[in-house]
Amino acid sequence: MIVVDELQILISDLGVEKQTLSWQQNKLLWKDHKQTLSWDASELKELRVHHYVSSITLNAEFTDGQELVLLRGSLGHARQYQAFSQEVNNYVQGKTDQVDWEEVVERCPKCNLHYPDVAHPICPRCLDRRSLFRRVLGLTPPYAKQIGLMVFLMLTSSVIALFSPYLGGRILFDEVLKPSGKYAHRLGLVILAMFLVQLLSLLISIFQGRINSRVAAQIVFDLKTQVFTAMQRLSLKFYNHQQTGSLMTRVNNDATHLQYFFHDGLPFFIVNSLRLVGITIVLLLMDWQLALLVLIPVPLIVFITMKVRPMLWRLYTKRFRASSRLNAVVNDSLGGVRVVKAFGKEGQEIERFTKSNQRVFDVNQEVGKMASTVFPALSYLMSIGALVIWGVGGWRVLKGDLTFGVLMTFTGYLGMLYGPLDFMTRIVDWWSSSMNSAQRIFEVIDSTEMLWTPEPQEIVSLGKIQGNIEARDLTFGYEEGKPVLENISFTVQAGEMIGIVGRSGSGKSTLINLVTRLYDPTSGTILIDGVDARYLNQQELRSQVGMVLQDTFLFRGTIYDNIAYGKPNAAPDEVMRAAQIANAHEFISKLPDGYETVLGVRDINLSGGERQRISIARAVLHDPQILILDEATASIDTETEQLVQEALERLVQGRTTFAIAHRLSTLRQADRLFVLDRGKLVEVGSHAELLKQKGVYHKLFTTQRDALSHVGVAG
Repeated sequence: MIVVDELQILISDLGVEKQTLSWQQNKLLWKDHKQTLSWDASELKELRVHHYVSSITLNAEFTDGQELVLLRGSLGHARQYQAFSQEVNNYVQGKTDQVDWEEVVERCPKCNLHYPDVAHPICPRCLDRRSLFRRVLGLTPPYAKQIGLMVFLMLTSSVIALFSPYLGGRILFDEVLKPSGKYAHRLGLVILAMFLVQLLSLLISIFQGRINSRVAAQIVFDLKTQVFTAMQRLSLKFYNHQQTGSLMTRVNNDATHLQYFFHDGLPFFIVNSLRLVGITIVLLLMDWQLALLVLIPVPLIVFITMKVRPMLWRLYTKRFRASSRLNAVVNDSLGGVRVVKAFGKEGQEIERFTKSNQRVFDVNQEVGKMASTVFPALSYLMSIGALVIWGVGGWRVLKGDLTFGVLMTFTGYLGMLYGPLDFMTRIVDWWSSSMNSAQRIFEVIDSTEMLWTPEPQEIVSLGKIQGNIEARDLTFGYEEGKPVLENISFTVQAGEMIGIVGRSGSGKSTLINLVTRLYDPTSGTILIDGVDARYLNQQELRSQVGMVLQDTFLFRGTIYDNIAYGKPNAAPDEVMRAAQIANAHEFISKLPDGYETVLGVRDINLSGGERQRISIARAVLHDPQILILDEATASIDTETEQLVQEALERLVQGRTTFAIAHRLSTLRQADRLFVLDRGKLVEVGSHAELLKQKGVYHKLFTTQRDALSHVGVAG
């Protein structure tokens, strides 16, 4: 027996009076401002949490049969109420299961803004963009050599380019074209030198561009792979509240935007920063008075840039959301094209697409207006410095204080200075776009919606599992405070076939998801061969679980590849044998290319029954120890159902099988039936035993039988 000395105090947040519930020294204590009540552990049978539309109650059932409502609370306290009751129940029943007390934080503690994604608590208002920038910099080591080489080549090209204004200005005008100049009458030699300088700079730029293109392709490849790999690690819970269009945008668009940081942003930022410093030093050495005049607009440019940055950040976030919605509309429309055609809703889909497309158009216009207004204005401010130089410099040339060659050289370097300055004014656009995309990519990579993983030394490897399954007090809900299953317990022996029945929404598919560990229960435990499923080697577990679902999904590719999906190294004889067991070999052999027929092209469309039999063949080849049949014969005709049913009967032999079916007559051969009603396991027994009980199953069976008999009479 475990010992629980003290638990977190629960508070009722509904009603006028403050009420608290606590567990101290193995006693349950209830308090309000008038009185204190206590119950010893021996008096308690169980604590239960009951869920209503907008509230919950925590009830106590006592050993004398009485039940008492202890606390009433809002749905926001459901997790704490559930954890408290589970901890007390574990003590009362002598269990040692660990209970998760972790609270889900929904709001930013700084500004109280709701997190856009509770599983990834990042507040867009309080996000530290400097730390985000440092994290993006942390992605550079794999490309450090290539980026370093690019920077070196760009700097070399820049240094060589510094000779061009000097040769075309000071040397050409003051030393070549003047009869008294040092290089008088050597015009051809100076022109040749200028040509060679430009040619060498061009060759280096070409070489640097080739490296740039190769690095860019590698970065995009790596980023997309990293995001997609992170998505594969996430549990199904993550995908329950994500739009397909949003995820596609993150894999494609955001990865592409972020790669600009590495090959267009970071190298050019480094080089242009050094250019700015180098050219400024050269200008100051040539004529510090003129050089200071160039820098007059810089403070105003910096001020405008700082003001524009947050506006651009919001616009890029807005553009992402609009693009995600548009992708989602396209995905829905193409995925459900048969429904669209059947209901004649092409016009409605065009209207939906037009609305989403209009939002993308509007936000792109906003971005375009901002960019086309701000950045030309900044360029104009910079050009004012050039006008000042021509005015002041020309006046000094006329006075004789400055030679024309020096002025031309100065303006040449000034032109080289404005290129980096223009880049620096537009860096806010590049930086906002890249960091905005980085934030969304890191949201996927950092998402906590993964199945709990034990420490490596705690992982249990069973090798080939037997298929004994036990559920202890399972409670689970897809949303916080809304359980779909409550306090489910059962034991299944290896090789046993279990039929799961119940009304729609009673939790049948959810129970299957927990058994196969597609989700972890909110509380309770699933044991496979006596080991907590959370501690099993997940690769081993997945390799020994097979599924045949109602909505058969076949990948684009050959029939052979689809059957061999769970066992890619299978021999052709194994694939054909699996197809024969699934009653699929005959129709596959009649196809134009047999097993090499590519699905989805050349008008190859399989019927629902044919697709289902390929799915069964895939499960046969996989050879699982635990088999899941979820409405495997629901969407096919009677003749095809017979073929599929024969294949399923062969498939289930010697395997622990869970079968869900609304057509209850198909489950008569099951060893036992589990009857679910409103998330609870209400009946267990064979078909004959449950009919004798005249309970929920009897009502379901007779109602369905009467409905089918009426249809038969009508026919």
